[in-house]
Amino acid sequence: MSCAGPTTSSFSIDVYSRGIVGWQLATHLRTDLALDALEMAIWQRHQQQTDLSGLVHHSGRGVQYLVVRYTERLAEARAVSSVGSRGDSYDNALAESFNGLFKTELIRPHGPWRGLDDLELAVLEYVDGFNYRRLHSEISMLPPAEAETAYYRQNDPVTMAEVKQSFSSRGQGGSGSYGRGVSMLPLDEILSFAGSPARTAYG
Repeated sequence: MSCAGPTTSSFSIDVYSRGIVGWQLATHLRTDLALDALEMAIWQRHQQQTDLSGLVHHSGRGVQYLVVRYTERLAEARAVSSVGSRGDSYDNALAESFNGLFKTELIRPHGPWRGLDDLELAVLEYVDGFNYRRLHSEISMLPPAEAETAYYRQNDPVTMAEVKQSFSSRGQGGSGSYGRGVSMLPLDEILSFAGSPARTAYG
């Protein structure tokens, strides 16, 4: 027996590189959903032994981003919270853009989904392609992982073109999944948000 149910997504995106650094899916919109995505982002950055002090964390005014547990976790990471004021989208415009793209490219064309596990696998593959192969006009038509590599090598005698050639020679690149080593590093800002639900069927 199965029934249809809503699945909500939460993402954390590096504003500089447009890379997805954290994500989570759940059948609810409680604080744990957003907090798990944030924890993934922090974990990925800490794997590179990087300092998150002064990181600006943008979000909307959803209750999951304003509760004590969430704000305390940001404080522990020494990040600075930036929450949009009522009636504007300055802190959430990038989120809305990505959310629309995510639903248009993955959720709507391939749904309805058989269950949460099925959707999680599809999102994992989408994030990997988004971070390592998708070209972004805002970062000189580079994938996010490649743009971050170029950023951190800018003081070396290596041009952006040479970095691009080096990355291309590796083929499709590595995996951007949680639990594996990734090459992305923290920059200045991160954006967290929860998306509209996808429809799944679960028993």
